[in-house]
Amino acid sequence: MSAPLAGKFLDHYAVLGIDPKSDSETIQQAYSKLAQKYRPNAATADPEKFEALNLAYEVLSDPQQRVLFDKVKGVGQDDGSPKFTGVGFFAALGREAVLRMVVLCVLYDRRLTKASAPSLSMRHLELIVDATAAELSSAVWYLKQRGLAAADDKSSLQITVAGMDFLEGNRPLPEDVMPLIKPTAIAFPQTRSPHVKPSEQVASQPPTAAQRDGESVLTSLNRVLAEK
Repeated sequence: MSAPLAGKFLDHYAVLGIDPKSDSETIQQAYSKLAQKYRPNAATADPEKFEALNLAYEVLSDPQQRVLFDKVKGVGQDDGSPKFTGVGFFAALGREAVLRMVVLCVLYDRRLTKASAPSLSMRHLELIVDATAAELSSAVWYLKQRGLAAADDKSSLQITVAGMDFLEGNRPLPEDVMPLIKPTAIAFPQTRSPHVKPSEQVASQPPTAAQRDGESVLTSLNRVLAEK
């Protein structure tokens, strides 16, 4: 951080001109618009303002840093007496655990399919995972605390080696994960995995009755014995 900003309390929401309840998309849009205006080569360049914008975006786009900043700012503390969610809390426990697995699956899949750019922003996760921004923030916070995922220098998220090992050792079921993936975010809606070669997929399937019509009795017998 440069000297002009040192020692100052910056209201990151005010810097970006957004409401404290804004979602990640609003934060991204506000930052992009103002960054273009105050960037070094712009006609209205303002180095101090530009630095404040970068800091605000860095903090508010990272779920963990945003929670800490909200506590300092007192966001949500003037909403009256705290309340317990009630019965809904217990239903959320099961969904929360599954949601963490879903996010981890998405990040692992990204690592496999886009090794050169394995990170996903919170906005990308919101487009893929069928969950609220608050639910995703909670899941991401947990994964980062456990070391199963990590944020890069742009506050985007990627799976860690520990996260890959965890997912492989605790393989989730497709029927648990897929309901929380938005249909529009599925690149391969068919049952074949994009990570399995077509030749491998065909080889793993048993021959059909039509394919066996030309088999001799001995060949059929040997095949049946081999399958047992």
